[in-house]
Amino acid sequence: MTPKTSDHILIVDDDREIRELLTTYLVKNGLRVVAVPTGRHMRAALEESGPFDLIILDLMLPGEDGLTLCRDLRTGKYKSTPILMLTARSEEADRILGLEMGADDYLAKPFSARELLARLRAVMRRTRMLPPNMNAAEPAQKLAFGEWEVDTVARHLIDESGVMVALSGAEYRLLRVFLDHPQKVLSRDQLLSLTQGREAELFERSIDLLVSRLRQRLRDDAREPRYIKTVRSEGYVLASSVEAKD
Repeated sequence: MTPKTSDHILIVDDDREIRELLTTYLVKNGLRVVAVPTGRHMRAALEESGPFDLIILDLMLPGEDGLTLCRDLRTGKYKSTPILMLTARSEEADRILGLEMGADDYLAKPFSARELLARLRAVMRRTRMLPPNMNAAEPAQKLAFGEWEVDTVARHLIDESGVMVALSGAEYRLLRVFLDHPQKVLSRDQLLSLTQGREAELFERSIDLLVSRLRQRLRDDAREPRYIKTVRSEGYVLASSVEAKD
């Protein structure tokens, strides 16, 4: 029987002490680790030492900051690699911005290595809960439903007149879950696990709020929605069929 390969983690943080501390702790807990100080080194590691199962990305980096790198990762070939963002900032807006850019979770400094390991494992576990068609490269650049198309590369909506409607990272992830499971009722817990990636006080009502925001983007009547319908006591369902387009 072939032994299971341990998970491979990439740490991007310009603080040498943090890199060494996390590397030692994660390796002691059975993980393989590559640690680098900048975005330039991150790109080199992705090409030379990957693939990675998760990227730990510091928000405050010299040169390109973590938000820029996170956005670039989410629009490139590493779009499916989970990201745990580290930040020294305590403002709620900064944390939310990181998640909107596509991070799967965040951890504010100072933190314990034990908590980071728990978060890391939780993010990878949730990522592996995703249906296969959400982890693989998208087979089509555009997905069509009703009067709308979704550009899966640029991550925005296109209406029947060809007008682009921008989506936040969270809105796009929620819409993709619906598009990958059309005409299937999804509970709030399922939607939370597949979109937000964390159970935090910031997101106690996040699914209902996100659905409301997404309905606004789709110009859906909340009282009689055409696309995303509420199923009482169960969750939500995308009522439209979905077609892949080249």
